[in-house]
Amino acid sequence: MTSKNIETQLVNAGRKSRYLQGSVNPVIQRASSLVFDSVQQKKHATANRAKGELFYGRRGTLTHFALQDAMCELEGGAGCYLYPCGAAAVSNAILAFVESGDHVIMTGAAYEPTQDFCNIVLKGMGIETTYYDPTIGAEIAELVKPNTKVLFLESPSSVTMEVQDIPGIVKAVRAVSEDIIIMIDNTWAAGILFPALEYGIDISIQAGTKYIVGHSDAMLGTAVSNERCWDRLRERSYLMGQMVDADTAYVAMRGLRTMGIRLAQHEKASIEVAQWLSERPEVAVVNHPALPSCKGHEFYVRDFKGCNGLFSFVLNKKLTQEELEAYLDNFEHFSMAYSWGGYESLILANQPEELNAIRPANPVDFEGTLVRIHIGLENVSDLIEDLENGFKRVY
Repeated sequence: MTSKNIETQLVNAGRKSRYLQGSVNPVIQRASSLVFDSVQQKKHATANRAKGELFYGRRGTLTHFALQDAMCELEGGAGCYLYPCGAAAVSNAILAFVESGDHVIMTGAAYEPTQDFCNIVLKGMGIETTYYDPTIGAEIAELVKPNTKVLFLESPSSVTMEVQDIPGIVKAVRAVSEDIIIMIDNTWAAGILFPALEYGIDISIQAGTKYIVGHSDAMLGTAVSNERCWDRLRERSYLMGQMVDADTAYVAMRGLRTMGIRLAQHEKASIEVAQWLSERPEVAVVNHPALPSCKGHEFYVRDFKGCNGLFSFVLNKKLTQEELEAYLDNFEHFSMAYSWGGYESLILANQPEELNAIRPANPVDFEGTLVRIHIGLENVSDLIEDLENGFKRVY
């Protein structure tokens, strides 16, 4: 019997004897050509190449199949496609279901490369994108057009962390059309803190680069699909040449085994830091979904099973360029880097006009400098001291 406890699932998912070959972990099977012993075996592999039979390296090896099975078990999907990064997962999932003349509804606070993909690639293909305020609810139904093919969610939002009323949005859109494919960038929830497919979403997308890999040393994208979308998502992504190497798949599988305990620590530490920040006079607002100050906090409490280490806060003033450099250049434990989800703490900052430039359909409602941080696995008191010293440099 499969356990319903996520900690146990994370340890055991994808560990079929076929994949283990007698070891604790799935084997690393690197292969381009996969040899057939007979014509009949080749015919069988050809007929079942989309069902976990070894056929050709681009279709996957035992290492890939183990990760795909694990992701399906964890997210309750009919199938999982693997991509070389999160952005590839987003773009190819959308491309699988649209063509020239179609319409996409996209959250106006999406990950910047997702918006760039819509504004450049989809626009060039003659596909229209309508952006919506992430705090929208049932009113999203008014944005649906006869040619709408995809609704894209991201909750919490990138950088500003608004939590969406996903059940309300899904219900409203489904009332207009059952045919619209609903997708979500579910990276923040690591696929397990918000069970997207249980909420009527068709495809749950992740940058596995973050918490699945967990050590900032590999790039991965995943898209877990329900039954109705799986065949098309799989075949269209395959035709676009999307795949990952066996070593990355193995690293991701290894990351799954400790993801539960890592997320628990990220959550505990980030809430402690967020509560400390909320009491600082330098901070105007803390955008942490677990805190009431975050937009959509009530939906987080209702729908999510926990949080992670990523959140943002807004200073009560806009830093000058000199102040910004003094602030960011001198942290001891927070490194400046894109991405997040590894064991280390990270920090980046955005001025309000910078955010408005990348999301013109969803301008921000604050004037101070926004700071996004990822709370890693370091001692919390060390991180708080580092942040306090940062405030001293600019106040």
